[in-house]
Amino acid sequence: MDSADQVTDEATATGRSMGVEEEFLLVEPLHGGTVASASPVLARARSALRLTPSPALHAELLATQVEAATAPCTTADRLRDQIVEGRRVLADAARAEGVLLVSAGTPVLAGRPPAATEGARFERITDTYAGVVADYQACGCHVHVGVPDRDTAVAVVNHLRPWLPTLLALSGNSPFHHGVDTGYQSWRLVQQSRFPGSGVTPWFGSAQEYDAAIDRLVDCGVLIDASMSFWLARPASRLPTVELRVADAATTVDEAVLQAALSRALVRTALAELAAGREAPPGDPQLAAAAVWSAARYGPHGPGVHVVREEPAPAVELVCELVDLLTPALEDTGDLDLVRSGVAAVLGRGTGADRQRDAWLGGPAALLDLLTVHEPGASGYSTAS
Repeated sequence: MDSADQVTDEATATGRSMGVEEEFLLVEPLHGGTVASASPVLARARSALRLTPSPALHAELLATQVEAATAPCTTADRLRDQIVEGRRVLADAARAEGVLLVSAGTPVLAGRPPAATEGARFERITDTYAGVVADYQACGCHVHVGVPDRDTAVAVVNHLRPWLPTLLALSGNSPFHHGVDTGYQSWRLVQQSRFPGSGVTPWFGSAQEYDAAIDRLVDCGVLIDASMSFWLARPASRLPTVELRVADAATTVDEAVLQAALSRALVRTALAELAAGREAPPGDPQLAAAAVWSAARYGPHGPGVHVVREEPAPAVELVCELVDLLTPALEDTGDLDLVRSGVAAVLGRGTGADRQRDAWLGGPAALLDLLTVHEPGASGYSTAS
């Protein structure tokens, strides 16, 4: 093990390493419907990667979607470079194949029924979940944060549970589904709730308890395998990380980085609590579910649910409380100014969902332009939209 590996191991064990998985839609430029072009887009994009290490590019369940997963990073600037690189090569490859790369939580305009990606596991998922996945073109912005071991990962997830709805409220970017305004900030989350093993993660006392619960769901036939749960935060199945799966696909790079910085600070705050001997209380699972629904419905400017105090609270107050809670961790990693400015931008100009609705007033073409990943400096890369 060389010195670089030792730094990586230390960063992982102390919650400094982070990575982002971004899911995107492939869209036909003229009418805006999704198209099953993942295979040629991925093949072309992989040959154009320039960074070392490079983001990993993957297929998703449906052939209308692609994913870029960053390498582990310890700074927000390095993470931004990785995110931009993944978006660059995928967007360029999409254009070369005559389609657009779009960053939204759900398809905004109607298209042909999507085809499933080939592969035995994808076939099992399609057969098992039937109509639930037939049009499940949902895209998220998932964040991985390093932890020392699996038992710690489970204890960290227990501490994250009250704040997952607030992360969702800040990230809502799926108000439309096939040309219809659903009234929600995150229709993706509503679609996701149809699966078993979804919503706020139950409280578990150990990794053994967590794994036993997953194994029961697999044995009962409602999960394909141990990697199939849809809980909003979970110990990663193959990595020494906690995976937060709560956020919608981010319209901009800045919003993706904001989710990563908040997620890392939450994990590091949880690690500090555990080091001080403070375990997370179980809380009320029904209130947690209510908080997720409220965040998906209203975003950061509507009513919310304070899961810890077990009472209603304006969502914007929950956002401010979250930033206050995370301030020591954010100062330690140098992310406090980034988070404060990022949160202020979302609260000031609106979430991705708010901006989608504003763009819709200019017609479908204006909405599609907002969500399309463009060249660096355009809406898909910077905070300007």
